[in-house]
Amino acid sequence: MELRLAKSDSGRWIEGSGFIRRLLSDDDDGERHQRLVIQVPGGNTLLVAHNLDLAKRVPAGVGDRIYFRGVFEWNELGGLVHWTHHDPTGQEDGGYVRFRRRIYK
Repeated sequence: MELRLAKSDSGRWIEGSGFIRRLLSDDDDGERHQRLVIQVPGGNTLLVAHNLDLAKRVPAGVGDRIYFRGVFEWNELGGLVHWTHHDPTGQEDGGYVRFRRRIYK
């Protein structure tokens, strides 16, 4: 199923899947984030910024498929997904990254 996202979708929880096209270096500025560029159905790419201070690293590589739930933020490059982890305050369900039947949240 194609994932169509627009600027107006910013701040919305989304779920989907995609294939990893690039592994970027971790973002260590502030909270640490694992950064994965994925291609979603329809051909668009998204940056998944997975918080390593709140969740375990996803041991996936280029070409692997991941499933995710998180908050979408639009940008000129297609957008990014963050909050792919549990909610530390316990108020929301939070998000996740699923890889090979294991959930990282």
